[in-house]
Order: sequence, then C-alpha cells, then structure tokens
Amino acid sequence: MRKWWAVAGAAVVVLALVAAGVVWWLGSRGTELEKAVTMAPAGSQRLSWTDWAAVRDRLGDAPGDDPSAAQLQRFLDDGYDADLTSTSALLASAETLRAQLGFSPATLEWELFTQSEAGAADYLRFPDDADLEALGDRLEAIGFTRPDDEDGVWRGGTDVLARVDGTLTPELGFLAIDADRHLVVTSDTADYLATAMDTVRGDADPVDGLDDVVAASGEPLSAAVYAGTYACSALAMSSADAGDQARAEQLIADAGEVNPVTGFAMSVQPGGDVRVVLGFESEDQARTNADSRSALARGPAPGQGGDFTDRFTVRSVTAEGDLVTLELDPVEGQYVLSDLSSGPVLFATC
Repeated sequence: MRKWWAVAGAAVVVLALVAAGVVWWLGSRGTELEKAVTMAPAGSQRLSWTDWAAVRDRLGDAPGDDPSAAQLQRFLDDGYDADLTSTSALLASAETLRAQLGFSPATLEWELFTQSEAGAADYLRFPDDADLEALGDRLEAIGFTRPDDEDGVWRGGTDVLARVDGTLTPELGFLAIDADRHLVVTSDTADYLATAMDTVRGDADPVDGLDDVVAASGEPLSAAVYAGTYACSALAMSSADAGDQARAEQLIADAGEVNPVTGFAMSVQPGGDVRVVLGFESEDQARTNADSRSALARGPAPGQGGDFTDRFTVRSVTAEGDLVTLELDPVEGQYVLSDLSSGPVLFATC
C-alpha cells in the first residue's frame, strides 16, 4: 500500500510540475501586445494599443488605486503631453468611468481598441486583484441588464449611456466580463461583442497577417497597428491636395521604388523613441524599400507640412527578412505618433 501511495504521490507531483510549466509557458509567450492581438477578431484592420501600466511608469506619476477626479485629469494631461494616449478609446469617458464604475485609464493594465468593417471592440485588462464582481454590481446600478450567465453580455446601449452621461463613448454600450483573464471587453453592438468574445475564448480565428509587425514592435507604451490594405488607404497621399500629391510623386520617383505594405505598426517605445515597422511580400522588397523609405523619411512631408526632420531624426532604417524598421527620435514637443498614424504620410505610402 505504501508503494502505491508513493507512486500516486509522485504522479501528482509530476502533474503539478507539468501544469506549472504550462502556466509558465502560456504566461511567457510573447509580449503583452502580442498576446492581446491574438484576441482581436479576424478582419480587424486597425488596432490601437495603450499600455496604461507602462505609461504610468514612464510618467512617474501613478494616481493610485482610487484616484480623485483631479489626479485622473492630471495623469491624462501628462499622458497627452507625452504623446502616449492618442490610441485610447476611453479619454472622453474617463471621468465618468472613474466616478460611476470605479475604473479608468489610471487603474487599467492595458487597452486594445480594435476596428473593422464589421464592428469595433475595446479590450480592457484589469489588475489581477480587481473586483470584477463589484464592477458588475455597479453596471447593474446604472441601468445595465445583467446577463443570465456570468460570461454573457451586459446590455446597456445608447439609452443607458445617455442617461448616465453624454460623454460616454458608444463603444461602452455592451460589455462582457471574463474574470479568469481579468478582462472586460466592450462594443457598441451586442453581436460584434459576441464575435470578440468568441475570439477571446479561442472559438473563432483571430486577426491574421499582423504577427510579424507586432512582434517587431517590442513592448511599446502605445501603438497603432494597421492591416496592409487599411494602411495603404489611411496613410495614402490621395488625401492630400493636388499640389502636395504632385510633389509627393516626384519625391517618390527620386527616392526609388516603393511597394505596398502588408502590415504597418507605429509605436512609442519605453525610451520615448518611435518605431515604425513596415511589412512587405518578400525580402527583396524589404531591402529595396529600406532605401526608398529612408530617403522619404528624411525629406519633405507634403500633406503634413514642412519636413519630417522638423518632427524627428531618423536614427536607423534596417531591413530584416520581409520587414523594414525605422527608429525615429522625436523632436522635443512633437507628437509623432498621434500626428503620423493617420494620412497622408509620405514615408508610409503604398
């Protein structure tokens, strides 16, 4: 009998070690941004990332677990001045969230806002010790309908949001709480929220084609990540006036060949520099575009005004595999991410 118990005990230990190893492996795979992007639904075209915990560390001005309205506003102002918050979908709603629901950008771990032709969803990662049951009680108190199942959809909609406060973004109209992942996901429609939650749970495929540009972005404080087709539209010189378009065509001709991008990521790195990652169809295209994009990024900025050198210094441009990475040093006082994550942007043109 003692031998049987010894074997059983050893098996339990082995299983515990295996389980611990699996937990460690799952927890250590990739950056927080990479893991968050695996929850974005297929078809997502624009992903906006804000690592709120890292932003607080960068600013050195943590408002605390229960900030006042003044502390929250000071934090948001400092984040805006540092060009770290333009990727958030919560800025206009932050004070109401703090006062009514007990959370805000000052207390979240991170936020990933995803947009596609089918809909939009905002993924909010809460601290491990957050009381998500209390959040449910607060939602019910302000008029949201509690779901029958704990992992169901909390239904509010525009009527409830309007009664609470007109500043609340429609993206907060419907919510789902995943306590195991310390995650709250929101959307302006219940149907798209269900799609987002299917992806979170692994029951639906995530967005495809962005893995490389996301991985190459490291651990950014904030980032704008675009699918190739969206980048080629959103950053296109076609939105500039006729004179700027003509000037851009000549600058591109002088710089050399440019190819359409398969993915685009612009991010603010922990040290404050800005990284741009462009994906291409082949290594040959990447090497060619490293030269042409480098020339464009060091010259005039038609459509934006002035020169890119007014905004940043190009520290390096490298091609590795089918990716081109530009490391940019922002000029003090310049808002590189927020200004250049929408078009027209000549060095990102397709």
